[in-house]
Amino acid sequence: MGNREWVHEAWMAAYKKAARTSKRIGASFPHASVQGQYVLEPPHWWTAGFWPGLLWLLYGDQRSKDESFKEIAESCESQLDDVLHSYDRLDHDIGFMWTLTSVARYKLLGEEQSRRRALLAASVLSGRFNVKGRFIRAWNPWREGDRNDGWAIIDCMMNLPLLYWASETIGDPRFKHIAIEHADTVLAHFIRPDGSVNHIVIFDADSGERVGVNGGQGYAPDSGWSRGTAWALYGMALSYRYTKEERYLEAAKRVAHYFIANLPEDSVPRWDFRLPEGVPDYRDSSAGACAACGLLELGDMLGDAESGMYRRAGERILQSLYESYGTWNNTAEEGMILHGTSHFPEGRNIDVPLIYGDYFYVEGLYRLSGNKLLFW
Repeated sequence: MGNREWVHEAWMAAYKKAARTSKRIGASFPHASVQGQYVLEPPHWWTAGFWPGLLWLLYGDQRSKDESFKEIAESCESQLDDVLHSYDRLDHDIGFMWTLTSVARYKLLGEEQSRRRALLAASVLSGRFNVKGRFIRAWNPWREGDRNDGWAIIDCMMNLPLLYWASETIGDPRFKHIAIEHADTVLAHFIRPDGSVNHIVIFDADSGERVGVNGGQGYAPDSGWSRGTAWALYGMALSYRYTKEERYLEAAKRVAHYFIANLPEDSVPRWDFRLPEGVPDYRDSSAGACAACGLLELGDMLGDAESGMYRRAGERILQSLYESYGTWNNTAEEGMILHGTSHFPEGRNIDVPLIYGDYFYVEGLYRLSGNKLLFW
């Protein structure tokens, strides 16, 4: 099947799937599919932006400009107002939530209310910056007595575009300065020489000194969690796009080479690239979809011989997801892409469709279809 043919078929299959599932999901916030149906989370959950973001991607392409997608996405965005103004449940994932809702709507429709929401979200995100350690704090305490005020995680690389966008939008460099400081901390403490990545790095919140690392959602502190690798790959590529700082491009390439070199035959990664014998090696299709978008970003930005290598690798992942992991003819399954792994160490949402996997898969197709307006 030629490249143009499969991409078009894949796009239309994703559109038809979303049109069908949106009738039940509506303006809600799916996370993981359990026994064929997406479990709906409260609006403060970190994945709240991915479903409306997916709908904005479909709406933004002229082949599938369904007004119902727009209405659902707008309703999702408005439900996030209570989360934004109540403050207590906001953490580092502010970027995931408002980039794919408010920034997306502002870029597509020029909606000023969405612009203001996204700028407020960027202000709150920048307020999580620890000056001593030069990092954006990750989570809030989960329980009374918890101390994670010095924790930073690789996922936050994908939240930095909200800060870059805010600086460009209002001509105020302070947001960009914070994003650059955090990205430089990631270079120093997260990305290893071989291109593998730490999930969690722990700092002393008062002194800024590095205390240690935590395996987080990877198998072990020194393993190679594949979705964390994808966050780093795409996040560094996006930081390069905004800043044109070569150190971010070189980091994105290093992580990309590690990711590509560790892919199995069908180009869809296992949940961790560095597993000992006897540990189940489930795939994580969400890591593959996110990395594919990062690889396409590298391919689009580079004008040299390398660009084709990155682009072909991204296309191979997406085509494999379409042909071997898709649920296009399965009306009993709401998720688009099978075999995602959310949190193996905690035994949560293993070998199931994940909404962020679906989102990045659709974003990859959106890119391959020639669409240039990106939300990040």
